[in-house]
Amino acid sequence: MPPRQFDGSRVRAVRRGRNLSQQQLGDMVGVSGPAVARWENGQDFPKGEKLPAIAKALHQPLDDLFPHDGPPDLQLLRCDAGLSHAQAAEIINASRAPLGNAESGRRRLSDAYVKPLAKAYGVSEDELLAAQDRSFGVRVPSRAEQASGPRTIEEKINYLLRYGYVGQEAPSDEQIARAVNEHAGAATVTAGDIVALRTGATADASDVVRAGLAHALQVEVALFQDDAELSPEARQLLEAFRFIGSIHRGQILGLAARGNSTGLSVEMMAKINDLVGELKHKLPDVPGGE
Repeated sequence: MPPRQFDGSRVRAVRRGRNLSQQQLGDMVGVSGPAVARWENGQDFPKGEKLPAIAKALHQPLDDLFPHDGPPDLQLLRCDAGLSHAQAAEIINASRAPLGNAESGRRRLSDAYVKPLAKAYGVSEDELLAAQDRSFGVRVPSRAEQASGPRTIEEKINYLLRYGYVGQEAPSDEQIARAVNEHAGAATVTAGDIVALRTGATADASDVVRAGLAHALQVEVALFQDDAELSPEARQLLEAFRFIGSIHRGQILGLAARGNSTGLSVEMMAKINDLVGELKHKLPDVPGGE
């Protein structure tokens, strides 16, 4: 069943109201008349990527004819762009596996796929990454929560996975669990335990697991030792991850800081990140970029 709600009887009523036969509607969306009949009778469902074409053919807003609950995940973004798995895979010059793994919450997209997919789906890169978080069962924090920095283990893991692997593939749940166990010298967690921590199903972890997470995600142990307000140093580190990611994706073309031997403050980097988020649609394409 498609990620949007599909009511065959409603499609039938709208089709008849526009004086279209099942065959005519099928011709407009690239299927047979009998296929439309099966949709309307509840015997089958159209593929999710067909829904935009159906709504267009029936002169109906997509969200009105086929509503959905909550913000989109990766599957919904692809389907709303009218793209099949094969078509989206062709855009990133890859097999269907990376898309299927990301949409099902098994392995995150390679950083190189983010920009072309965001462009193909008609969304910003941040919107695509937020949709990916939802595909992995991660609650996307509000702007206020983002401004204060990640505090819980869930928020910290997802922040590091999202921003800490510029130009390289983030580790999977299995790889993180393996690294935690290697650091601990014992089988302390499973991939399922990492999923529970990453999605917030488990809110706490032992000191051994926290130290292992820091080792697995290549940060200082102190970052995982306290869920309270982050220290200025920890916030600066996390903002730096976002900042570097913005540069890597071509959202910031260059930056000169004069007369500052200690580098940009966390407040300044936070402001720059917010500005990038607001203005990136207006930035020109980077020459030679992906």
